[in-house]
Amino acid sequence: QVQLVESGGGLVQAGGSLKLSCAASGNIFRIDAMGWYRQAPGKQRELVASITTSGSTKYADSVKDRFTISRDSASNTAALEMNSLKPEDTAVYTCAVEFTYESGSAEVNWGQGTQVTVSS
Repeated sequence: QVQLVESGGGLVQAGGSLKLSCAASGNIFRIDAMGWYRQAPGKQRELVASITTSGSTKYADSVKDRFTISRDSASNTAALEMNSLKPEDTAVYTCAVEFTYESGSAEVNWGQGTQVTVSS
């Protein structure tokens, strides 16, 4: 069984910063990638940022140069540091993990999501 624990959501003023954290635990043989998605009211869910075990990162154009994703392999934790936040960043942010069991079976697990609200 694999579990994800998310933290760090909340209310922040425009121009401020916020840091999200996602910790994975359970019977995981190897984590292949971790990432953050978001879904704003009336919008479809989009990939915000992702990072592979090797450290390769990808960002949505809308957050590039403002958000930074990182990971701690020792604790199977991914963090998303969000700077220069804009009201347009308001959304429910959800962590996703791509992992492989010791048996070789690959799966994707999702967190419950955390609300980020940026006021103008």
